Amino acid sequence: MSETKKRTAGKSFLFKLMESTGTQGISLVVGILLARLLSPSDYGVLSLLMVFVSISRVFVQSGLNTALIQRLKVDETDLSSVFYVSLGVSGVCYAILYATAPLLAATYGQPELTALMRVLALILFPGALHSVQQAVIAREMAFHKLMVASIAANVLSGAVGIAMAYAGFGSWALIAQQLSGQVIICVILLVTVHWRPRLLYAWHRVKSLLSFGWKLLASSLIETVYNNLRTLVIGKLYDSEQVGYFNRGRQFPELLMNNVNGSIQSVMLPMFAAEQENPQRLKAMMRRTIMVSSYLVFPMMAGLALVARPLVSLLLTDKWLPAVPFLWICCADFAFYPVHTSNLQAINAMGRSDVFLRLELIKKAYGLVILAASILFFDSVIIIAAGSVVSTLIGTFVNAAPNKRLLGYRYGEQVRDLAPSLGMTLVMGICVWIAGFLPLHDLPLLLAQGAVGVLVYGGLSLLIKPEAYRGMVDMIRALRRR
Repeated sequence: MSETKKRTAGKSFLFKLMESTGTQGISLVVGILLARLLSPSDYGVLSLLMVFVSISRVFVQSGLNTALIQRLKVDETDLSSVFYVSLGVSGVCYAILYATAPLLAATYGQPELTALMRVLALILFPGALHSVQQAVIAREMAFHKLMVASIAANVLSGAVGIAMAYAGFGSWALIAQQLSGQVIICVILLVTVHWRPRLLYAWHRVKSLLSFGWKLLASSLIETVYNNLRTLVIGKLYDSEQVGYFNRGRQFPELLMNNVNGSIQSVMLPMFAAEQENPQRLKAMMRRTIMVSSYLVFPMMAGLALVARPLVSLLLTDKWLPAVPFLWICCADFAFYPVHTSNLQAINAMGRSDVFLRLELIKKAYGLVILAASILFFDSVIIIAAGSVVSTLIGTFVNAAPNKRLLGYRYGEQVRDLAPSLGMTLVMGICVWIAGFLPLHDLPLLLAQGAVGVLVYGGLSLLIKPEAYRGMVDMIRALRRR
């Protein structure tokens, strides 16, 4: 990779990381305050509703957002056409959710879900605009604009949610937070991105984008339904309180994973796409992405799992301690996401959405078998949740398989690229686990374990100097020279 492209990627990554760190940090603080004010059942209700809204969001984006980023050249007609299609799909999805809300409420025995769903589903309309705005930002590598808008939207929507929760609005506080956040970010980006929908539309342009995007739509739909299936099952077989514990346990590891891995992947798709005609260069970029993201994500997931109990007790109070086992499970589940997403982004960048779809069908087929077995043979919400870890480990090999042929990136090479970070994480984990036996209260114990983890992992990095560490140092030096 040339020095110019390294600086571009590094600068974009840092802005995306700052955006993710800022928004996720604010979301964490807001979430802690809301968790103290609201009950697990309130969060469970929102989680159930978000399953159906998330599925509708997939249709709204229709795979066209990624198609706009992946395509080498797009113009105003492409952008406006995608916006109008997304807006129309939003209207159809909202009408379906509005009409079926009473059925959902009856299915889960909670009449209040009807009104909550009809209001929350309004989030689809600003989402149609935001999907195109994100594509414009990614193509221009203008992630600093998204950083400002996201942080502002999280602060303002968080204030709305906290104020309503304090006033006793319960689940409505969470609905208002979600809806206001989406509206605010769209309004800010309308000012900063300088893109507006125009009275331009060309069906043949949309059709061309859909030739790539429909496979991503199908893949995203399968992925979204599958990822939320455990929430639906837990809500139906148990209750909304268990759903609240499950999703609260997922929040912390998902926050960390999205902060680092999500930042890297958002930047890498347009960078990968620019090299789609040069397999060797694309492979080199992909290798560095896997090494850097796993170097950051592995120790975060291990460390979070090891400090889970004092962390939850200190931040959320003891009423949320039943979420700790779910947090352990989700840490194991998310740890290998950098490998998944790097392999899949490379496939997307090469325009092979057919391969992407085939992989999703394979993974979900055995994933459903694992889920069905956990329901039929074990009457345990923990076992149902733990099945996702088994699916993720198998999926690591499934996602990597096509790139053996497309890029010549074999299993052995991927394992070697992961080995240094995984080895250092194991050593760090043992040290943090031992530190957990110190006779301290929650806060000093949390600080002691955190300090041990940082010192051990940082010391090993300085001693071994793995390629991921050297790459990050080089990137920072290049930016400083810039």
